[in-house]
Amino acid sequence: MADSGFPLVGSRPAAAGSPPAIPLSATQEEPLAESLDSALPLGTATPAIATDATAMEPGVVEPGRALALADFTPPALGTGDRLVRFAYSLGLPASAIHPFRKRAKTRLTATVLPPLAGDAAAGKALRAGHFLVYGFKSAIADTAFSGPRLPPPFERMVHGFRWLRDLECGGTRAQCAQVAERILATWLAANPKPDPTPAWDIGNVGHRLLNWMVHAPLLLSGQDRTFRNRILHTIEDTARWLDRRVTKADDRLAEVAGWCGLVATGLIMADGKSRRLYAEAGLVRALGELVSDDGGVLSRSPVCQIEAIELLIALRACYEAVREEPLPQIQTMLALLVPPLLALLHGDGALGNWQGSGAVSADQIEALVKASGVRTRPLRDARQWGYQRATAGKAVLQFDAGPPPVARHARDGCASTLAFEFSHGMDRLIVNCGGAAFAGGMIPLRLEQGLRATAAHSTLTIDDFNSTAVLINGRIGSGVSEVEVDRRTLSADASGPTGAGGGATRIEASHNGYVSRYGLVHRRILILRDDGTELRGEDLLVPSGRKGKRGTIGVALRFHLGPHIELAASTDGKGITLALPDGSLWQFRSGRDPISVEESLWADGQGRPVGTRQLVVTAKVPRSGESFSWLLKKMR
Repeated sequence: MADSGFPLVGSRPAAAGSPPAIPLSATQEEPLAESLDSALPLGTATPAIATDATAMEPGVVEPGRALALADFTPPALGTGDRLVRFAYSLGLPASAIHPFRKRAKTRLTATVLPPLAGDAAAGKALRAGHFLVYGFKSAIADTAFSGPRLPPPFERMVHGFRWLRDLECGGTRAQCAQVAERILATWLAANPKPDPTPAWDIGNVGHRLLNWMVHAPLLLSGQDRTFRNRILHTIEDTARWLDRRVTKADDRLAEVAGWCGLVATGLIMADGKSRRLYAEAGLVRALGELVSDDGGVLSRSPVCQIEAIELLIALRACYEAVREEPLPQIQTMLALLVPPLLALLHGDGALGNWQGSGAVSADQIEALVKASGVRTRPLRDARQWGYQRATAGKAVLQFDAGPPPVARHARDGCASTLAFEFSHGMDRLIVNCGGAAFAGGMIPLRLEQGLRATAAHSTLTIDDFNSTAVLINGRIGSGVSEVEVDRRTLSADASGPTGAGGGATRIEASHNGYVSRYGLVHRRILILRDDGTELRGEDLLVPSGRKGKRGTIGVALRFHLGPHIELAASTDGKGITLALPDGSLWQFRSGRDPISVEESLWADGQGRPVGTRQLVVTAKVPRSGESFSWLLKKMR
């Protein structure tokens, strides 16, 4: 084998007229530039893999842990309980199910210990008269509690009563209870009965019931007995309304939220056994359809993954409050949900920016995982969920190797296929913008669609078109429907050209999002060296038919940079030096076209937009296909 490092093993030959793959070696800045500029002549075939003792043998990585879903069937019950559940499912009232039993007074039978701490700053803001959502303050007095006039994050916070968890941390019980009662009274006055507004969205109603159960002492600690009775009857009326509508939720996660609210109400409210038996059966069925085979929620959103985990943790706390054994499927589902979430953590412990999420903080993720009781490792090869994870030394690579969520599951669906993020230690080098799920807070709502576009992710675009159509209200249209993935390990002998005896992880994926418009398949190959100091890539546009189309197209490769990175351009325009906050230096090199620097933004874990920059490689290329090679290497 020639002394050129690791070839892109197993890649198909590029289209005619394309430069070959970049070799995977170079130890200093000058040789690095030479290794990229000394490509084989146009039209030269990729060299064959050598078979001598110094050659690398590509080994297929063992498949990621295939987590088969457990038996998500309704719990086994005795004959009497089965009849009770069946009767309740038909809509029979409790008086008909138990005609000789004296009806219990409407009351709560237990106090739940909140399992998750809220945001103390948001709790103090509530006491001061403001909702604080993703860094944005809104006066409670000016909040529209009815009608579709709130931004989506405020809708979920206000109508789902998710602010109760924050308020619980904002002061003493006496101080916070007064605030909770005032907000609840205002909300009840604005929403006296169900109507087709976000207040009565199935997911919001489910969250509302669950939060009313978990944080009941905040709502029922006042001295006004009439108001307390009104709250209790409101809980019962809301649960009765949800009983008949929970299966009409917009997506599976909203349905799970609805079932969780019903189960919690059946557990905590007196005389709730019938509702509990009915809702447990519905919850188990919905949980079985919530996730893909490897445990990722069908929306592919880390924010939704967190929401699902929080719902189950809160529901489990309701079981503990009444000293009942939780459904075994709850812990089974938590064990499925946590590993894929951990796969999207960077070296700083915070989330990557995928499917509208921001960089949710390490402290929040750590508290969530601890509360779940699940001890596990990240899932590196979540093929059903669509994310690939590779770690090497201090480096973490995250790669979106799956199609976007289907329309009925998408919440903040993004056209991010074949985008990647890359971090080293505590610093993020390559990121996606993220933040679409937070739009309406400090991120303006008008930016929501733009943050979901392909150009807001570190991948390739053609003529500024999205690889999958981005629609309004978080929905997506046609585009990517097929993604092929191949993951391998590459090994090298210590006497090989690298001189270090290290290997690499190679991930290749392709999508058909541009086939209908341009007749081209986008294929991306990423190779991460085992010491974590070098990430090498190649983006290929390959004709999907036998003959490429005529004409030219505009191609842009975007690499959005993490915050607080200093840049310096090389003299030839094809290299950029990146100075990281930790003092290390990295170099990014383009194999064929110059690099420009443009403005960008990045959403942090609080939903705040942080100004940053992006490296952009643009070119006019023939519609018959082309390839672009690039390299990111640590120099110091």
